Amino acid sequence: MSGPHDFDFLHGDWNVRNRRRADFLDDDSRWEEFPATSRCWSLFDAAANIDEMAVPVQGWKGLTLRLFDPATRVWSLNWSSSRSGKLFPPVTGAFGSEGRGVFHGDDTYDGKDVRVRFVWSGISATTARWEQAFSVDGERSWVTNWVMEFTRPAPS
Repeated sequence: MSGPHDFDFLHGDWNVRNRRRADFLDDDSRWEEFPATSRCWSLFDAAANIDEMAVPVQGWKGLTLRLFDPATRVWSLNWSSSRSGKLFPPVTGAFGSEGRGVFHGDDTYDGKDVRVRFVWSGISATTARWEQAFSVDGERSWVTNWVMEFTRPAPS
């Protein structure tokens, strides 16, 4: 059952290895890879958090605001990028008993309506994995188009 402490694993500093498709809807498009760093902190007694990801090699930053609704026990994840300065439509969902979080929402990409899926998995004290996929056919098929591998930085 999802709860307000589901994202406690993410608090603190991370190194992030990004793999992102050149075209988010083309399963055959090339992958681009780039490093980032991320810092996450808790709000609302753990029922919310914000992370900021810095991508200096590409000259932009991103942030995610996560909010837990105690009535529905569902999280909403809200992404923004310094490139647009706008919030994208949220994805909503929860963590299952196996510790995997799955979140869905609706958006548009390149003028097309897309179903969006975020998955959090591989969660430990020192690692986590996030992936994004888009569907244009009512969730019959998905194109995984962005993967982030999180690792804790070595102590200084």
